[in-house]
Amino acid sequence: MKYAIAIDIGGTNTRVALVDEKLNIVDRHQFATDVSNPEVTLEKITDIIKTYDYNIAGAGMSCPGPLDLINGQTLTPPNLNGKWHNLYVAKELSKMADIPVYLDNDANLAALAEAVTGEGRDYRFVQFLTVSTGLGAGFVIDKQIYPGSHGYANEVANCIMIQDGPSHGSIIPGGIEAISSGTAITTRALNAGLNVKHAGEVNALAVSGNKTAKAIMDDAKNYLANFIAFIYAFADPEIVILGGSVALKIDGFVEDVESRVKCKVYDNVKPFIKVRKSTLNEDSGLIGAAYLALSK
Repeated sequence: MKYAIAIDIGGTNTRVALVDEKLNIVDRHQFATDVSNPEVTLEKITDIIKTYDYNIAGAGMSCPGPLDLINGQTLTPPNLNGKWHNLYVAKELSKMADIPVYLDNDANLAALAEAVTGEGRDYRFVQFLTVSTGLGAGFVIDKQIYPGSHGYANEVANCIMIQDGPSHGSIIPGGIEAISSGTAITTRALNAGLNVKHAGEVNALAVSGNKTAKAIMDDAKNYLANFIAFIYAFADPEIVILGGSVALKIDGFVEDVESRVKCKVYDNVKPFIKVRKSTLNEDSGLIGAAYLALSK
């Protein structure tokens, strides 16, 4: 049996898993990421890999973006600094661990997992959106990530939905992430004077009749629905899968967004609108990373 190494390098922790060709996680490790010195983190990953006496096909790796996926390079990830910037991380780890290493972003790998083992497994054209701290996306065709000509396909956070709209970190004002992500929902509520800690509390206020909270939640759902309607017009996916804390933890969120999407497309498209909630857990990125390596 073949095995793959799945690696998820985050701004706080790094996860490494051994995954078999049936996509079962056989073993896993987690440790703190050294956010300024990649050598320390890559050495720990290498040490873990070298403990496995298996037929390892390669490694799939997720790193914080932005990434140059064509050349396997980190660019300027805000959660990593120092020598992490502009690092050919896939090439470095491949040399250290003596196995092929394939880099992709977390949303693309989660999309791949959805297409292989999740809600998209019976479809050829699978669109995934994660609505959480940020808003990320991945598009999979025939179980392969669509990267675009430069590897930047589905880097959607900055897609402008409202001219001179809400601001959110480094996102261009009015970008979809600045309206529909969990962090943006919370920030807009706080700026409006609401005492909330997360998007779920904003939604609870909206349900209880708070007009300000309701307007913020309506914006989040409505502009996300607009965006998904654009996706159907442009890419014609068979299914759109929503993951992330906002989509998974707020009751009725996905169903409400789907109904709004159906009001924003041509009549002949309405029967094909299928917006579904992810049924995979937080390991989806690891599963996607392993499948990426095995499929290569």
